[in-house]
Amino acid sequence: MLSKILVPMDDSEYAGHALEYALENHPDAEVTVLHVVGVPSMMMGDAVGLSLEDDISDAAAERADPVFERAWTIADERDREIETIFGIGHPSRNIISRADDYDTIVLGSHGADWSRATHRFLVGNVAETVSKRSEVPVTIVH
Repeated sequence: MLSKILVPMDDSEYAGHALEYALENHPDAEVTVLHVVGVPSMMMGDAVGLSLEDDISDAAAERADPVFERAWTIADERDREIETIFGIGHPSRNIISRADDYDTIVLGSHGADWSRATHRFLVGNVAETVSKRSEVPVTIVH
């Protein structure tokens, strides 16, 4: 039986499906939603924006709020509670570095920018990278 599940989440449809799957299929598990901000891009977009903030942690938390609002709505619709945490930097590295604290990871098959070739080239497919490198089981949801 799974007792602790990590659900990495961005603003994609697939991430929402992953959270729904985790909540519906593991009703007794403690679910934690992770949102990673400051994703590297060709022009260093979010990463540069965060580095210019006076308080990087506060800025990251603020940028994570819309994703967490959506996650709380999904959890409320299922009468469940979730924990939310955020990371800063590269999504795959953040997820993998936290994996040992959980029984499994449930994530969407594609992130918000999955169709952009430059994003995939620079960042890589998060689901693919996590499934290859995680030491805990990974469920990928479409």
